[in-house]
Amino acid sequence: MGKRLSWTWKALAGLAGAGLASGPLSAAPPESLPADQLDWQPWGEARPVGELCRGRYVMPDYLLPPPSGEKVASESDNVDYGADGETRLGGEVLLRRGDAQLEAPRVRVPDSRETAYAEGPLTLRDRGLLVRGASAELSLNSDAASIDTAHYVAHQQRLRGDAVRLARLEDGRYRLTEASFTTCEPGSDVWRLVGNDILLDRERGVGTAKHARLEVGKVPVFYWPWLRFPLDDRRQTGFLWPLLGLSADSLDYAQPFYWNIAPDQDATLTPRWISDRGLLLGGEYRYLFEDDAGQVEGAYLADDDGDPDGDPSYAGEDRWYLDYRHAGRLDARTPYRLRYGAASDGSYFDDFGQGFGEGEVSSMPRLAQIDHHGDVWQLQAKAQGYQKLDDPLLQRDKPFYRLPSLTADAGWSQGSGFYQQWRSNVTYFWRDVDETTLPGKERYDRESAVGTRLHLAPATGWRMDESWGHLEPRVEWLATAYRLDYGERETDRDESLTRNVPVSTVDGGLVFERELALGGREYRQTLEPRANYAYVPARDQTDFPDFDTAERAFSWNQLWSPYRFSGSDRVGDLNRVSLGLESRLLSDATGREQLSLGVGQAYYLEDRSIGMDGDPDKYDRDDYANFNDYYRATRERSPLVARADWRITDQWRTRWQWIYDDNFEQTESTSLGLQYLAPAGHVVNLGYRWQLQDFDPSFEDEDRLTYNREEYDLSFAWKASRQVDLIGRFTYDNTKDRALDQLAGVQWNDCCYGLQLVWREWIDDNGTANTTEDDLTDRGVFLRFVFKGLGGLGGEAESYFEQAVPGYRAAALGRP
Repeated sequence: MGKRLSWTWKALAGLAGAGLASGPLSAAPPESLPADQLDWQPWGEARPVGELCRGRYVMPDYLLPPPSGEKVASESDNVDYGADGETRLGGEVLLRRGDAQLEAPRVRVPDSRETAYAEGPLTLRDRGLLVRGASAELSLNSDAASIDTAHYVAHQQRLRGDAVRLARLEDGRYRLTEASFTTCEPGSDVWRLVGNDILLDRERGVGTAKHARLEVGKVPVFYWPWLRFPLDDRRQTGFLWPLLGLSADSLDYAQPFYWNIAPDQDATLTPRWISDRGLLLGGEYRYLFEDDAGQVEGAYLADDDGDPDGDPSYAGEDRWYLDYRHAGRLDARTPYRLRYGAASDGSYFDDFGQGFGEGEVSSMPRLAQIDHHGDVWQLQAKAQGYQKLDDPLLQRDKPFYRLPSLTADAGWSQGSGFYQQWRSNVTYFWRDVDETTLPGKERYDRESAVGTRLHLAPATGWRMDESWGHLEPRVEWLATAYRLDYGERETDRDESLTRNVPVSTVDGGLVFERELALGGREYRQTLEPRANYAYVPARDQTDFPDFDTAERAFSWNQLWSPYRFSGSDRVGDLNRVSLGLESRLLSDATGREQLSLGVGQAYYLEDRSIGMDGDPDKYDRDDYANFNDYYRATRERSPLVARADWRITDQWRTRWQWIYDDNFEQTESTSLGLQYLAPAGHVVNLGYRWQLQDFDPSFEDEDRLTYNREEYDLSFAWKASRQVDLIGRFTYDNTKDRALDQLAGVQWNDCCYGLQLVWREWIDDNGTANTTEDDLTDRGVFLRFVFKGLGGLGGEAESYFEQAVPGYRAAALGRP
């Protein structure tokens, strides 16, 4: 639960430099001391990799050993006793009580022995704290002390400052008068907080200031009558930095308030005012207990002031969303999860929820799931569904709910290589659809069905694994039964259906090895031929529903799989032999794989008649919906698949895959990636992708490409210096001659401050990848500024940078 306070305020006003010259705003702390008087030690040549600061604070050893109990130990060059009982110490005077040690040229102790008065220049040390001053008054019976013209350093927190007066209170807190506070290195004036009255509570990790101003480069930029700020990473209740957004016709201002309820609970309340929408109230509550954790978040806007002529228009309507997540465990073997999400409409996140770098929110998941992991049996019970955020949402596009879904899987093995597996699931599928409003075509009879599906899949096989190869024959039986309900829709389809399909496979391969010397290095090269045979007979599935099934796109892995469909509603017929050849190059010195090459192709002994319609009685072109379906079902061999993964050096790596139709002599899909990853943190990615129209049959109609797609992708993150990262990305659609995503940014991460400035322009396909007619162009500028140890303005962008530039690890703009 890592959220922490940035700063707290009671009022904020623009501040002109002239306004600080008088009254309570004229706090003037003394000038800072040189670095060598503040326990500052430069790193020099020993500066660690990644260290942003040019040095560190190092507290020297105490000059006196600790006295026993509450006694005061002293040492001086000379001592003088006055007639009134006063003791005067001179020369190099040392006093120590507990963890506090005073160094001064002159110290006077009255006969009461309760207080000591020191003349400077003096040095006071106490539990990782250094204070230098002109004079001091110290209690010899408590921790109280007062130092004039003080200069202080807190070593662990890496903060320093100056004060006209610094008082250590009896309870361990520090009160500073006309004082400054900063985490910048000695000699740096990038920023500092100046206040008339600053109170530092190191035990609680929090500070407060009255009449505080923030100076950047000694120029005042903000003023607070009262301010609360963190001294470390502990969470503190208070206001966070506001979030501000501007566009051509609206202002968006959000003011989060963070509530540290307990060590294992917190909440954030966020009033958000959008000038052309109204006031939106948002909130988040989080908890982290011993055996479970979760969060609930949401937002509500009453009476949307949006455009009444918009399409769609929500003017005058209430807009909201809710998202609850919980995960826990009943015992070490029994975890469970809960999730419930809902939104007022399909456009909520388009209007309110998507900021810089945020992905599209297309659904609101709902889940209640419990698992049990036994030694043999794996059990699961769940209820699952989601709200699809389409607007408008057609009846036929409404998602199915699993209410419930029960799974029981198990596995057994014997030392002889034989094994047995059991997979079983029973699910009731339901969706809120008016069957009578669906089109009258026969395909929509299938989509109007709800009901129960029982699926059993026992399997047995034998696996031989040796260093020189493997062999695995396997037989699986897929038994499926349905009890369906078509509601008010008139149909002649059967409501009770069964299907039994055997799945037989034989997979085998050999491994040949030889020693190979290349470029003065020793390698081990392998040659690995592989063959796979799969047989699945055709079964009539015309009346079967489509609850969770899609046809798989062809790939290298599909060469070795007997399953043509995902889900359990379709079992594709198959009589196929797959042949493949791989070769790997392994370094003898490290064992690392330097190069992997593979090529393979499947040969079909029979046509594949089962498609998504489930009809096995298809014989010629007219029996198929389109030529692509006909060609996939009747081709005599699969596309040729070739791939390569080459680690060129420790920094350079490339990956390539090519799917080629040797019948039509055309490429169906290809991708090429080249990555440079340097130890210094530089990352460069070059990518190319080409895909034939309608290559992937698993997509829904609105997501299937209706054109051949060719894309180029360049992304980089370059560490220009220890502090500066330059970040960029350019994705280009060569087919449509347009830029899909453009990004240019800089991250400046220094010792006491951080800056992220990014510009981005991207294409939003409006949820329909099959057409570019409704595509929209979005653009934005992102700015984040962090004063380390005080807080920052703007949301975090590190996770988006890492997503946009694979291989990049952004340094967090946190504490110094």
